Amino acid sequence: MAKGLFRSGMIVSFMTFLSRILGLVRDAVTAHLLGAGAAADIFLLANKVPNFLRRLFAEGAFAQAFVPVLTEVKEQHGDDKVRMFVANAAGTLGTILLSVTILGVIASPVIAALFGAGWFASSDSSISTDKYALLSLMLKFTFPYLFFISLVALSGAVLNVYNKFAVAAFTPVLLNISIISCALYFHDKFEFGALSLALGVFIGGVVQLLFQIPFLYRAKMLARPKWAWQDENVKKVRKLMIPALFGVSVSQINLLLDSVIATFLINGSIAWLYYSDRLIEFPLGLFGIGIATVILPALSKLHVNKEGTDFQDTLDWGVRFVLWLGLPAFMGLIVLSPLIITVLFGHGAFINSEVDHVTQVSFGVTAYAVGLVSFMLIKVLAPGFYARQDTKTPVKIGIAALILNMVFNLILASFLGYIGLALATSLSATCNAFLLYYFLSKQGVYKFSRFSVGFTLKCIVSSLVMAFVTYWCEQQLIWQSIGLGQQIVYLFSLLLIAIITYFSLLFVFGIRVNTIKNVSFAKKSL
Repeated sequence: MAKGLFRSGMIVSFMTFLSRILGLVRDAVTAHLLGAGAAADIFLLANKVPNFLRRLFAEGAFAQAFVPVLTEVKEQHGDDKVRMFVANAAGTLGTILLSVTILGVIASPVIAALFGAGWFASSDSSISTDKYALLSLMLKFTFPYLFFISLVALSGAVLNVYNKFAVAAFTPVLLNISIISCALYFHDKFEFGALSLALGVFIGGVVQLLFQIPFLYRAKMLARPKWAWQDENVKKVRKLMIPALFGVSVSQINLLLDSVIATFLINGSIAWLYYSDRLIEFPLGLFGIGIATVILPALSKLHVNKEGTDFQDTLDWGVRFVLWLGLPAFMGLIVLSPLIITVLFGHGAFINSEVDHVTQVSFGVTAYAVGLVSFMLIKVLAPGFYARQDTKTPVKIGIAALILNMVFNLILASFLGYIGLALATSLSATCNAFLLYYFLSKQGVYKFSRFSVGFTLKCIVSSLVMAFVTYWCEQQLIWQSIGLGQQIVYLFSLLLIAIITYFSLLFVFGIRVNTIKNVSFAKKSL
């Protein structure tokens, strides 16, 4: 299992890498066309609302409830029952989603008033009316994305349970291609150019769903969806899903609350938070979500087969994996964020402004980076509960983290503005990760091994030295006044220096590839 998990994790990470690269290209196009002002704020908020619901319901609560039940049906009853369960789940979820989508499109003015509260309540009527009206219009394009992408999440979960991880991991690439294509082709054809990106979101949702259908057919999991609200397994998913809404998805609620509060702040606050978050999402999606994708089915299977020791070892391996890559990513983002932001976004409308957007975004990146490792740990620790069909504990932790985030928001935003919002999210995520570990330990499910403690200390020391060396090298380069081509060369040179420094130090400390690949390595080393 160990080698299989590592291989699957790397496949997902590689496919996710392609998606994240195109995601950065998409964000670069957005920054070039819209900058970081009012137009960007409106589109990014309109896109965030359905994405928030997607991550909350589809990839968050639904996936965490659906995968353990699907795994149980597969292990105990075979493929025919799985196919029937998938049809029932797809029909029930699809019907609900279609109703919600139609309601969302019709009620877009209400949703715009709710999530754009600062614009709706602004005393400057000329600004608030334009922003509110455009947000309401744009939601009619972006909200249907929820319907398509939620069915994509269901399809991807089925494929993942059958170890076809690459398909689901590659699918987001199609969304990025769609948004980039529509932005470049239709931007000048709309009176309000940002609508072209909203159109790309809608088309991207359709394309992603169509892409996965043939793979479901090959896996013999494509069946006619049907409404089955009272089906035994659908009821089990419903029961697990309701409390799970506040579990893993708390970080998404926090990010959306940041955006709502940011509508009360100065122009550009939403865009600065978004671009900052996108840089954090790159390593998070590449490593944290990649491992979380493969670890949940594995843990679910171990729980069904009552293999408690392997369950502990697998969780410990997952934690080591995200620390191995999360710690240097955290340090590297803080050191290199100004150069990265300049290379990715420092052109077009983004720099044609009186505001120094590069500096503003780099402040946000630093604040979010503080919680990067915590974000990753949540992705690994939460499946320790969901794989055992325990959703009550994460919901309690999620509510506590949500309350803490709001308290931190009120305290920090009043002094630090949007930076305070980002920092509040990081602090609440850290509390969330700590509480997840605390209760796993208290329940006797997982305890951080002695080997992993030593492993972590070596990663911390290596990351600190890497950050110092990279910072010193960066200070020798005057990259602010040179062309984009040279900036790219400098950036990749610094990244290469950071990678060589970090992994060379780990090698000196005795950490080898088998230390990462082997789930049971820690047990053998004690």
